[in-house]
Order: sequence, then C-alpha cells, then structure tokens
Amino acid sequence: MIYLDNAATTAPDEAAVARAQTFLKENFYNPSAIYGGGFSVHSALKGAREGLISRIADPAKFELIFTSGGTESDNQAIFSGARRGNAVTTGGEHAAVFESFTELKNRGVEPRFAPVLRDGRVDKEALLALVDEKTALVSVVHVNNETGAVNDIFALARAVKAKNPRTLFHSDGVQAFGKLPVRLTGDIDLYSVSAHKIGGLKGTGALFKRKNLNLLPFIYGGGQESGLRSGTENVFGAMTFAYAAEKKFATLSADGRRLLKLRERLWELLDKDIFVRISPEDGTPYILATSAVGMRGEVLVRMLWERGVVAGTGSACSSRHRFSRVLAACGYDEKTMDGALRWSFSPATTEEDVERAAEIANDVAATFKGNL
Repeated sequence: MIYLDNAATTAPDEAAVARAQTFLKENFYNPSAIYGGGFSVHSALKGAREGLISRIADPAKFELIFTSGGTESDNQAIFSGARRGNAVTTGGEHAAVFESFTELKNRGVEPRFAPVLRDGRVDKEALLALVDEKTALVSVVHVNNETGAVNDIFALARAVKAKNPRTLFHSDGVQAFGKLPVRLTGDIDLYSVSAHKIGGLKGTGALFKRKNLNLLPFIYGGGQESGLRSGTENVFGAMTFAYAAEKKFATLSADGRRLLKLRERLWELLDKDIFVRISPEDGTPYILATSAVGMRGEVLVRMLWERGVVAGTGSACSSRHRFSRVLAACGYDEKTMDGALRWSFSPATTEEDVERAAEIANDVAATFKGNL
C-alpha cells in the first residue's frame, strides 16, 4: 500500500507508542493523585508539556494546554478569544475555524471573512481592512490544509497588532507543526496543533498560549490543565505526542528538503493532459494539490485505493460535501473542484512510492477519461 494521505492522518510512530506503553500499563496512575505513582505521572506529563513547548516557543513566554485535538484547540482559542465586537478570519480556513466563526454570530460577535488568493493564501490587505478598534480576534491558518499554501502568520500578526494592539492573534498550525521551521513570536497569542499529523495518536492535541493571556475554560470540572481544560489527562496520548515530536523535530529540515523533491517528482510524472496543479511551488513540502479537471475526484480516490494507492480529495473533515469550500474560496470552477486530489507525504514516503503512485494515477485517470 502506498499511503499519500498524510495530511488527513499519519501512521502512529511505533517507537513513540512503544516508549509511552508504560503509561498504559505500569504507570497508569491518575496524575492528580497525591501518592507517589500519581506524582511520578504528573512529573512525566510536565516534562512532555515542556518538551513540546520548547520545540517552537520560549517556555518562559508560552505555555501549553493539552486538548483532544486541533479542532478543540481551535474552538477554545476562538470562543475564548472572541467574546465581543468582531472577529476576523479567512475564507480558506479549516472547518474547525470556519464553522466556529459562523457560530460566533449566534453569540453576539460579528464574524468577518477575508478573501484568499488563488493558491489559498489570505489576501493580506483585505484582511487588514477588516480589522478595526472592535476586533477581538484574528485567526489565520498557518498552512492551508487543502492547497498547502503557507501564510506568513508572523508578518500578519505584526500588522494586526500595529493596527489594534488589543486584538488577539490565533493560528491553526496543525499542518505546520513538526513540518515547517516555526518559532512563535510575541505577536502570536494562540497556536493550535494536533498529534496525529506527526505520528502521534488521534484524540490528542494542544493549544499554545502566550503567558499572562487570560482564557476561559473550555471544559469545566476538576480544574486540570491549569483550570482551562478539566478532565483526567490523556497521559498516554500526551506522552506519545511528545515522543513523536522529539523524533520529528530531529529530522525536520532534512525531511523538508527531501519531501520537496518528492513532491516535485510526483508533479513531474503526472500526466499534464489530465492533471492541473493547484498547490503553489513555495507551499509546504508535505502537500501537492492537483485536479483531474472534469472528472470525479471521489471516484478516482476509490479507483486508486483498488490499485493500492491512498490519496485524498481534500480535507477529510469536509468529505461530506461534493465541492471544497476552500477551493471555491480560491476561485476554482466546479469542474476543477470536482476533480481535486490531494497528495500528502510523510518522512516514510519514498521516491519509489511517488513514481509508482504517479504511474497508477495516470492509468486510472486515463481509464476514467476514456469512459466519459
């Protein structure tokens, strides 16, 4: 099986899972328990938290809340940060952000949506034009999960703060964490990440927050996660996340260089009489978005599966809809959106994988085209 849908989820890293097994078996204690076993697990969890923070931020300036995933992290950032006035995001956001902004209007906050460019990046000037003295929060995705376009969130955050210093800036960093070099600056208030995109487990994520930033609890109860996310912590998930991140960040630069070559190799081999390119050349090395214009992407995905290749049509969270909201926001027509295929890579991807995947993709698409 050639697996090229890593933007949807990655295979759990076997070494990380093995290292964390002790927190399922021997050290299964509740980290809030006051006896020795509980204190030991609490200390391990603290170490995992500090390790994850240090990967992309200064632990003296940022802290981390463990969550159930990127969606919860986005929700907590948005509903806690946007409690008045208006909030600004883009038309190219992941559903976890876009739908949360849609809900804001039911909570008395005006949602504002900035347009995106053809490649999925936000129109910076249009975004800034929506920011005013009543803007409580701006949220811009770091890496567009469908096109792979990278937003310069650091420049955007600076510009937003220059216009309104009180505005909070959040970014969904799910497709960037562990894949792109990131160092959070003081202009970034909140940053969401997810474990299962880098070899961790589903059901685990985190929200980075700037220290001294007051947030509302998202889940109430026993006061875990400094009172911001109650419930007994998922220690196994958190430790696996930390171990997977440790491994991923150790080879981050080398992985990026190699996967950029593989991404371009796949595009080089795809039949240009069938496929058009959606992803920008300066996007993440981990995603190549294409379209077999006039065909049905969902049918091609099933045909690829039958031939041993796994690809996606875009965000798995939006798979219930025929046309991608994100690609529609980018200005693509229905025939292009219908034929969308997203190829996404991991450090396990090989040159043989992409060469064989291209050969099979060309074959199944030609077969489909011949039956139209």
